[in-house]
Formats: sequence, structure tokens, C-alpha cells
Amino acid sequence: MINYSKKVLKHFRNPHNLGKIVNADGVGEVGNMACGDVMKLYVKVADDKITEVKFETYGCAAAIATSSAITDMVKGKSLEEAMAMTEAGVIDSLDGLPPVKIHCSLLAVEALREAIYDYMKREGRKIPKDLEEYHRRISKLGKSS
Repeated sequence: MINYSKKVLKHFRNPHNLGKIVNADGVGEVGNMACGDVMKLYVKVADDKITEVKFETYGCAAAIATSSAITDMVKGKSLEEAMAMTEAGVIDSLDGLPPVKIHCSLLAVEALREAIYDYMKREGRKIPKDLEEYHRRISKLGKSS
């Protein structure tokens, strides 16, 4: 049996920002073929800030909790601040994850970055070199971590 922190269980049982944004400004979809988790993250952006963010996740408790947590973490943040989110930050916000579930936090970060990439591409904006490289790497992996 896997032991989850109280925060993980809270996000899993009552996920924040669950659902789809119709006409989202950016959408990021990633998955892990090894475990079967799939995350889709939607963003609305105004004045370079994430004004709304929602997710749809098919996966385990950790996948759902990390999706919920990252949406809380980026709502109201600038795109630059959101792109700086890390796997460690997501894990810390949940008071840790079991080692076997750490990949879920990476999926949450990947989905966020893919949503920002999609937004910038749709808007015809200059995509930062590191985000472009990240997107290429994710695409090469077939949207999996």
C-alpha cells in the first residue's frame, strides 16, 4: 500500500480546478505510457498572466493531486513565473510524494509547459528557446515522460 500525505489525499478527494476550459488559450496534453496516466491542462491568459486554469486527468491519486496542486500554484501568475514551476515545487506543495509516484509531478509540470507553449504558438509569440527545446523533447517522447 502506498502512503500519501494528507495534502495529496485532500487534492485527490476534492480536486481544485477540475474540468475543461472551452475556448482555452492554450492546452497541454501529456502522458506516461508506462503507468497509463494522461493529463490535459487548459489555460486562459490575459496581460501575460494565467487568469484561469483547469485540468482533466486520467490516472492515480498522485496524478490527480499533482494536477490539482499545479493549477492552484499558477493561477494568477505571470507566464514567466508559471514556466519556472518545477517538479520539486509541486512535490513540496503536497508535502511529498512516494518515490514511485514522483513521475506524476513531472507530468504536471510538462502539461503546464505544453499549455504555455500552445498559447504562445497560437498567439504567434516568440517562444523562449528553453521552452521550444522542452516542447521538442516532449514531442519526441510521444508526449510521455
